[in-house]
Amino acid sequence: MAGLVLTDASPIIGLARVGGLSWLPQLFGKVWVPIEVHTEVIREPSAPDVGAITAALSQGFLHVWPAPSVEKVALPDLDEGESACIQIALSQSKPALILIDERAGRSVAQELGLRIAGTAAVIGLAKARGLIPSAREAFTRLHASDFRISKEVIDTVLRRTGERP
Repeated sequence: MAGLVLTDASPIIGLARVGGLSWLPQLFGKVWVPIEVHTEVIREPSAPDVGAITAALSQGFLHVWPAPSVEKVALPDLDEGESACIQIALSQSKPALILIDERAGRSVAQELGLRIAGTAAVIGLAKARGLIPSAREAFTRLHASDFRISKEVIDTVLRRTGERP
């Protein structure tokens, strides 16, 4: 397990849509949300996922990082949340894992030597650890909303979890 787990907005939103925020402490221990990401995900109080995200914060499934990130590496092509996750991870001495879905953010994080995982990997891990009976069902629920994960990624997770030959 990584010494520090940070999450960008997309995994929080995706996991909220499948009831998966409660899995985070069991999968990763403490999961941190940079202030920039927190602001992004609760910006629109009427958004359907805000209630689940707010509940996850109050129940201790998620924790807000106590200070804004301090930019040490210029990351001009990333949004504030992605940049904050990467900056915080780089500022720590312990190994970090960033939960991030967007291709550009994932690429930059990997180039900087950081470990990453996306929403699909979290769903696969939840299935592998017995927290959910079916990864396929979680992906079906995600696709019923406007949240998209590529078929290739889903197929890979389903193969790894034994739900697809």
